[in-house]
Amino acid sequence: MRIFVRVVERGSMSAAARDLGIGQPAVSERIEKLEAHLGTRLLRRNTRNMSLTHSGNVFYERSKTAIQAAEHALSVNEENQGLQGKIRIAAPYSAGESLLMPALLRLLDEHPGLQVDVIFNDRVIDPVTEGVDLSLRLGDVSEGFFVARPLGSVRRMLLASPALLAKMGCPHSPQALADYPFAAVSGVFSSQRIPLITAENQLINVPVNVKFQSTHWRSVFACLLAGHAIGVLQFPVCRNEIEQGALIPLLNHYQLPSFSAWLLHPPAGMMSYETRVCASLLEGYLRDSLLELK
Repeated sequence: MRIFVRVVERGSMSAAARDLGIGQPAVSERIEKLEAHLGTRLLRRNTRNMSLTHSGNVFYERSKTAIQAAEHALSVNEENQGLQGKIRIAAPYSAGESLLMPALLRLLDEHPGLQVDVIFNDRVIDPVTEGVDLSLRLGDVSEGFFVARPLGSVRRMLLASPALLAKMGCPHSPQALADYPFAAVSGVFSSQRIPLITAENQLINVPVNVKFQSTHWRSVFACLLAGHAIGVLQFPVCRNEIEQGALIPLLNHYQLPSFSAWLLHPPAGMMSYETRVCASLLEGYLRDSLLELK
């Protein structure tokens, strides 16, 4: 049942096999034996995709309920022993590395018997459909079959190195930003414009000249530190460099819109004991961290 549920949630037997640490042939064999035991087809399979039959959909929902009930029963002594078992958490790279990791290390200090599997991916991760227990997300939250707990907001900063400013001077207006090379994470500011909030609380979109793009924020961070471009970073990842003078905030009379931060988890009836406790603890840790960074 666990294997079947993971196959459905991951959308393929190969992905489920990687998550479970077993070979794909073993996963396929277990599903075939399960179908033979039940006397019905659970999955429609071809070379390109996989989908649930009606029986498969019913068995999937009942399997999740049965697994969660079993996990809850087995946790009878966990209040004395601390959390046990495994929890899977998804997060975007920047916030995951700078915000989630300190919270997870604190969680592991308090519950050393817990196993944690972290998935870093800037793609939106729905904890119900993607086979994870919890998901940290930044930005707007669309509707889904999950609960979104608000954590606070993550500031963003427009920055340059002292070396670049010594060479090109400091921009004195938003319109001057187009004269500077700009570094950005791929897919962000793809319109070659950045949003700024004026002192009068008006939102304006300012042209920038994107010269460097990367799929990871650390590459953009390195480009800014080396003086090759200006760019935007989330405050938690550059706080130390700003305090040390290695990066200088630009256009202090303007602000970039902050990202709202959320902790996503399945509805209460679909959560294991471990997930409920971890969600509550991480929510508190992350809220405290974001308040400190305001």
